[in-house]
Amino acid sequence: MSLSLLVFYGSYRENRAGIRLATYCVERLAERGHAVELVDARAIGLPMLDKRYMDHGPGEAPETMAALARRISAADGFLFVAGEYNWGIQPGLKNLVDHYVEEWRRRPAGIVTYSAGRMAGARSGSAWHPTLASLGIAVVPATVAVGGITASLDEAGQPTGEGGAALEKAFPAFADELEWWASAGAAKRATA
Repeated sequence: MSLSLLVFYGSYRENRAGIRLATYCVERLAERGHAVELVDARAIGLPMLDKRYMDHGPGEAPETMAALARRISAADGFLFVAGEYNWGIQPGLKNLVDHYVEEWRRRPAGIVTYSAGRMAGARSGSAWHPTLASLGIAVVPATVAVGGITASLDEAGQPTGEGGAALEKAFPAFADELEWWASAGAAKRATA
């Protein structure tokens, strides 16, 4: 079953190494036959949260915000590429997520984390689980964590070295889990 999947990435830094992992995820999911789009928080450019999408009257939300709301609502599932900033969540990605509420509900998400160090963004992943669950997102149990991001993926998002080999080995089982939950949710939404 072909699924509609959104891959979210949220670094605003000048040298965004995690975009390599976001590119990798988009490409691997597309190779599995899915319609996959990258949602880059920096490119979307939502303001710091003042008014959520739902706080705007009908037709009053900025078009960029409304367009993303439509994309989120239409997706079968999500993948969050989450870097670790000071043991926590990337502010750019969190800001994007917080603009929406109902649009996320009853869809699954997988979390893929990364960092420059050996912790591979694991602390960020731990923080994202309750954040996403509070929005009604079913976070799949499988995860992938990539440490030494610049040694694990080249600038084109292609695996390199031992870290890249580990990613190649782990990603298929992670994708299987995300697909299972996204397919189940899509089937349920079709009959509801």
